[in-house]
Amino acid sequence: MSAELSKADFENVESWSGKDKADENFPVGGLIRPDLRRHVHAYYDFARNADDIGDSPDLSAGEKIRRLDHMEDVLLGNRIGGSPSAAKLRVSLAETRVDPAHATDLLIAFRQDATKTRYATWDELYNYCRYSAMPVGRFVLAVHGESETTFPPSDALCAVLQVLNHLQDCQKDLAALDRCYLPQDLMTAYSADISDLPGRAETPGLRRVFDALLAQCDRLNAEGAALPRRVRDRRLRLETGVILKISRRLTQRLQRQDPIAGRVKVTKPDAVFALLGALGYAL
Repeated sequence: MSAELSKADFENVESWSGKDKADENFPVGGLIRPDLRRHVHAYYDFARNADDIGDSPDLSAGEKIRRLDHMEDVLLGNRIGGSPSAAKLRVSLAETRVDPAHATDLLIAFRQDATKTRYATWDELYNYCRYSAMPVGRFVLAVHGESETTFPPSDALCAVLQVLNHLQDCQKDLAALDRCYLPQDLMTAYSADISDLPGRAETPGLRRVFDALLAQCDRLNAEGAALPRRVRDRRLRLETGVILKISRRLTQRLQRQDPIAGRVKVTKPDAVFALLGALGYAL
């Protein structure tokens, strides 16, 4: 690290997009062990602030990438300041000895968000989830000292949560950021068009696109079902069980409800039933 500090070293590059925790499908770890919560929250704060940069409607693509690069520099110890959440996470990672790649991989996705606004195929979208969602689950598992055998079902569960979020927000993403995650080959195959998204209700073509993506979500939920039983920590087994139940419930809601007519989300009763349904995993 250079001994000379510039004004840029102290500029706060973090910004808020206007989203909050209610806009996401990833819980914030309320059920996990108390001694690990500060580490999980440090990671979530970093992820939230970096995502907010990528989703800002007011920053240019170049400025977003510059800020995300700055956050990575602070996280890896190559800069002193300018990103409080990265500095906090750096301390946490040093303490827990968790691989920083679980955080820097997220930045790959957020840099991509700065420049890429369309996705050609399901495989292209799934590869985006490799960086935007899967690192979240891997970090939580790693900080608990869980085996890497938990990673594949965790990857599936995190990917489905990300895709569900894209379906929930497909209209808003286009309006605010000219961004559409719906694969273009599906749009073409089912005679749907991006111009359908600003409407008041889904078109028959959009419904077929949604159903095709939700069929992938059903498959990913089935793969993710192995996760709770592979987790050793009892609290984390319960947490992952709840997330699995919520993912399945939200998939079902989106199969029946129209995300164009209004944001589809899980209800408080859904959350209660998810918790009750997951209690068996804690035994």
